[in-house]
Amino acid sequence: MAAVVKVIKKPGRTVAEQVYLPEIAKGLGLAMGRFFKNTFGPKSMKEIATVKYPEETVEYPERFRGIHRLTQRTDGSPRCVACLCCSTACPAQCIHIEPAEYEPDDPRYGYERFPAVFTIDELRCIFCGYCVEACPCDAIRMDTGMHMPPSTRREHFIFDKDTLLSIPGRDGSYLTANPRHEPGDPSHPGVDRERGH
Repeated sequence: MAAVVKVIKKPGRTVAEQVYLPEIAKGLGLAMGRFFKNTFGPKSMKEIATVKYPEETVEYPERFRGIHRLTQRTDGSPRCVACLCCSTACPAQCIHIEPAEYEPDDPRYGYERFPAVFTIDELRCIFCGYCVEACPCDAIRMDTGMHMPPSTRREHFIFDKDTLLSIPGRDGSYLTANPRHEPGDPSHPGVDRERGH
């Protein structure tokens, strides 16, 4: 059986269409019309929503992942127990933690650690939120509602422990939204030095 070939005739084009000059003029006319309309026209006629940052800001949605912060206990110490879960879960490897032990006279001695060094490189971070999900103590949050402040210096984007502790949440609080019963509290359900297994 022979194959049937269908011949499609090429559409005819004029010389002006083949040179493309009228189409280039139409495209430039459209672009320039939009430019003048959006730049010099009244606000009601503008077709783009340009924000003149930093004079104007945009209200971010409730679930916006802002810059990181470390939550605090009621005594002002960081909630972080230096378990390294956040730095392990981070795909960008932008979190650096050096754990340290409490002094022997502290009630938390031998029970938990604290971060002597806690650093996040915000330029390297991809804002995935894995560190927040991995933290068992709810010590690291991304609920600030703030984006990175503009800067031209790299060291401004490397947040240390003191910087992370000084950033408040969206509600203005430095505490966590999920309170945790600390060792020594009568409501603490876990194991500590006074109450064994």
